[in-house]
Amino acid sequence: MTQEKISERVGKSRAAVTNYMRLLKLPAQIQMALKNHEIDMGHARALLSLDSPSMQLKLFRDVLKNQYSVRKVEGMVQMLKQGEDVQSASRKIASKAQLPQEMDTAKRRLSDLLKVKVQLSCSGSGKGKISIPFTSVEDLQRIMGVLRPNE
Repeated sequence: MTQEKISERVGKSRAAVTNYMRLLKLPAQIQMALKNHEIDMGHARALLSLDSPSMQLKLFRDVLKNQYSVRKVEGMVQMLKQGEDVQSASRKIASKAQLPQEMDTAKRRLSDLLKVKVQLSCSGSGKGKISIPFTSVEDLQRIMGVLRPNE
């Protein structure tokens, strides 16, 4: 069956089908984490850039442990391709983007409250951004209900 026929059957674009099929090249543990929303598709696509499944798994475990953003994972992949090992790339990324303790606490509290992996970034001046992923319209409504319980 061609990707075009699959896209017609499942109601997705051919490009979307192609992207999903590429993700099947990842180790099963990473595929399950993607299915369980432990990582985003952006994380998975970045991990696909690494040729070695063992390297993909090492970086994947580091991503889960430190909850790296997609941009950080992309940066780490570039460092790994330039000959860095996972630990040194991780230290370089962490030293560049370490959140202040109160911001890290806020991020964890929001993640626990909303039951999703919240991303939070903060500049040196204290300005920042919060990203709250959702998986469907219903999930967005659930999150909105948590944020505004009296409506």
